[in-house]
Amino acid sequence: MLGWTLREVSAALKQGQITPTELCQKCLSLIRKTKFLNAYITVSEEVALKQAEESEKRYKEGQSLGDLDGIPISVKDNFSTSGIETTCASNMLKGYIPPYNATVVQKLLDQGAVLMGKTNLDEFAMGSGSTDGIFGPVKNPWSFSRQYREKRQQTPCGENKDSNWLITGGSSGGSAAAVAAFTCFAALGSDTGGSTRNPAAHCGLVGFKPSYGLVSRHGLIPLVNSMDVPGILTRCVDDTAIVLDVLAGHDPKDSTTVQDPVKPLMPSSLTDVSKLCIGIPKEYLVPELSSEVRSVWSKAADLFESEGAKVIEVSLPHTCYSIVCYHVLCTAEVASNMARFDGLEYGHRCDTNVSTEAMYATTRREGFNDVVRGRILSGNFFLLKENYENYFIKAQKVRRLIANDFVNVFNSGVDVLLTPTTLSEAVPYLEFIKEDNRTRSAQDDIFTQAVNMAGLPAVNIPVALSHQGLPVGLQFIGPAFCDKQVLTVAKWFEKQVQFPVIQLELMEDHSSVLNNEKLPSVSL
Repeated sequence: MLGWTLREVSAALKQGQITPTELCQKCLSLIRKTKFLNAYITVSEEVALKQAEESEKRYKEGQSLGDLDGIPISVKDNFSTSGIETTCASNMLKGYIPPYNATVVQKLLDQGAVLMGKTNLDEFAMGSGSTDGIFGPVKNPWSFSRQYREKRQQTPCGENKDSNWLITGGSSGGSAAAVAAFTCFAALGSDTGGSTRNPAAHCGLVGFKPSYGLVSRHGLIPLVNSMDVPGILTRCVDDTAIVLDVLAGHDPKDSTTVQDPVKPLMPSSLTDVSKLCIGIPKEYLVPELSSEVRSVWSKAADLFESEGAKVIEVSLPHTCYSIVCYHVLCTAEVASNMARFDGLEYGHRCDTNVSTEAMYATTRREGFNDVVRGRILSGNFFLLKENYENYFIKAQKVRRLIANDFVNVFNSGVDVLLTPTTLSEAVPYLEFIKEDNRTRSAQDDIFTQAVNMAGLPAVNIPVALSHQGLPVGLQFIGPAFCDKQVLTVAKWFEKQVQFPVIQLELMEDHSSVLNNEKLPSVSL
């Protein structure tokens, strides 16, 4: 049952085949068994059981709140949760317990969802591997899948095979691992430059980044206010749409959310794609793109074409400037946002009491890791009076050009863009850490961060397994606020490719998590 979709398990709850408490217990038991993945920072066992009990009462009285009532979910540890520690995987917020819930968390709880816990991430969501938080790196569940292990046995390798585990991608790696390992049915991530779509691609999940302003950011601890959006991680497109329907809409506490009422976002069933026009951005065919991802991308384009869709090459001419532009704007906003962590109001405070300045300096040195401090320094450099025009203002202008590239393509009749999500499949941790965080993030965000600068909806769809038995994902990008359209195309595509279910073998006893799941074939 843990491998079912959210909708299937919701139907089982309504029919009384399982109770919310039993479902919650099953997930808690699996969280304990998969502790070695390091997906969770905090497991909110007591809270979850209490919420499941309340859900059970509602079901008994025939008053279920909807599809999410009694469904186990997880939340990335940079969303405020009332009464539950929220750390952003940083010493700066270790022990910080928010007095309120983020709007998205509150909306899920109002629908009866059961909060299993808070998931691991890169410190303050700065990174693309989920390797840089103070609670240690997250391990990709596919490292322990039968599909990967069988392929590994064919290739000779000298090292201990369990030391060669793979990264999840980031920064929402904990949320991705939690969903991929069946410990919950959906999880919240955040997406500033690809932090939901990147781990979704590496963990074989649907990872959705909504249009900027569709979903409230209130209570999401900010990284880059003008680009952050809450993201959704699930195992299929319909599940993502169910969660998005609950989260979308205006929030008086977030002035950047849409004012107009939001129409239902459930994707329609597309049978005929012949009226669709799919754009393939030529700038995304970069030399660093692995041959496997390139081949999957090309086969996906052929699939649309063979079903009658119009597939055309398009140009996003300012793509080559987007990483540099993103770096300037991102670090500048980070520097501004991180100023609030001063040791006075909340979070970590050092023991130095020589002077206020010394207390500020020591608190921040102890509280932030090198990655965060590096970004703060970069950002403050770009914001210096003598640099402001040359860096920050210029980057704002380039950002507008990048956003206009997308507008021009969509105005020319293209419905959605089809691109890779990541350069390659997930890499082993030991290989990943050979490069520093900044280099890695710049490489890994190449196909994802321009979408954040333009505020567009985008989704990662798992497509096929690589020769190593690891997930390869592709990204669909749509015009602003055409989230439903993106999900509709993604749903059709998902049905065509039939991505296989992970066969997770737990370390202690190598028992399979889902013994009797049928594995669909991969047609691509």
